[in-house]
Amino acid sequence: MEIIGNKYKIISKIGAGSFGQIFKGQNIRTSELVAIKMESIESDTKLLKNESIIYQFLNGLTGIPSVKWFGKDDNYYYMVINLLGESLQTIKNQKGVFSLKLTLQIGFQALNLLKSIHEKGLVHRDIKPDNFLIGLNSKVKSIYIIDFGFCKTYSLKENTELRTSGLIGSPMYASINAHKFLDLTRRDDLESLGYMLAYFYLGSLEWEGNNVYTNEEYVYLKRKLVEKDRFPEVLVNYFKYVRSLEFEEKPNYELFMDYFRREIEEIDK
Repeated sequence: MEIIGNKYKIISKIGAGSFGQIFKGQNIRTSELVAIKMESIESDTKLLKNESIIYQFLNGLTGIPSVKWFGKDDNYYYMVINLLGESLQTIKNQKGVFSLKLTLQIGFQALNLLKSIHEKGLVHRDIKPDNFLIGLNSKVKSIYIIDFGFCKTYSLKENTELRTSGLIGSPMYASINAHKFLDLTRRDDLESLGYMLAYFYLGSLEWEGNNVYTNEEYVYLKRKLVEKDRFPEVLVNYFKYVRSLEFEEKPNYELFMDYFRREIEEIDK
């Protein structure tokens, strides 16, 4: 039995993040179940330490797991956080499609999470269903956001000379600006969230699972998404808004949280 930090034992593998592997573990003193993220010391990314610092910086925010321990041995860096439930991707795999009501309920919580992260001066830059998890037990209706490996501070002044070295995040959910290798800011997290909500409601995206598209082709298909016959007006308006945001502009999160809430209430009538 492998013991980490003289306190945590590994039980089973849960999955993998943008870097490293994630395991279910247990505190051998208190029996509390936890999640343990591991990154090889020989890894070129060296992102886990930075991620642990970001979690600690965001400590206390609703929907953000807390770091219980960070350390290393001769082979790995380790980060121990709260154990959470299934990812939205796992639930999507089980359900196939989400109702508009469920899609908007997820959108409401996700917008609130992004608002709190952005207010701390950070952008997540890897918004996708794998990185949103539901809580356990009494928190089963709450959504948590994880995997801050690509997270960084954002600039409030656009630098047209600033470019990323390549696509940041997942091609399936990346913003149009990400495909253009532009520096990412708050609007890009919100655009990625829009593709995630579209994926839940439609069941699939036209560019899903295709590894041969050029960035220009991704941009073309993503721009045309809102023209689909089945695309709900609430999401059409959401995309129009987030794509109209200027680089440094603060999104009006409450505007669409209220819009989503009103749509949910209409569905319930």
